Amino acid sequence: MRSKRNNKVALLAILLLSFSCNKEVKTEVENQNEERIQRTTEVSEVTIKETVNTTINLWHKAAAEANFDAFFNVMTSNAVFIGTDASENWQVKGFKAYAKPHFEKGKAWSFTPIERNVYVSKDQQTVWFDELLHTQMKICRGSGVLTREDNQWKIAHYVLSIAIPNPIVKDVIALKKESDSLLVKRLLINKLNAR
Repeated sequence: MRSKRNNKVALLAILLLSFSCNKEVKTEVENQNEERIQRTTEVSEVTIKETVNTTINLWHKAAAEANFDAFFNVMTSNAVFIGTDASENWQVKGFKAYAKPHFEKGKAWSFTPIERNVYVSKDQQTVWFDELLHTQMKICRGSGVLTREDNQWKIAHYVLSIAIPNPIVKDVIALKKESDSLLVKRLLINKLNAR
């Protein structure tokens, strides 16, 4: 009887030891896989950021060289461009109509990036960025979103703002007070009429 009991205890000990070792091996393999995935993701993110930086730089270059097709080929088919004027909220079709005369003159606008930060979503399907630009309007800030379209990174949304140093904000507000008041009234009237 005692030997059967000892056999059961020994068998139980072997099973527990086997399970414990198997779990350690499994955990080690899982850790290695997670590390491999993390390294792949990091490499992928670096590649995406490099590609996106190149895309944005080519977009700015196309504008500086007045290359209409190259400029708009970098934008998605449903892209939005928000300019520095409060009335400038364009879908691609409207933006093309606005931009075409500028491009036809041989030089649209020239934005030279001074600084840029690029961020990649976890699923690596969306990228957003902000940038400081040297422009004919002096320092501006741009920010945007890129998505994949036709297997390429394209600009889906871009916002351009004129950077105003804090010490002169009051002066700028005073300069635009009247035109802003008129625009606000017009927008409120349009909103009421839309009801």
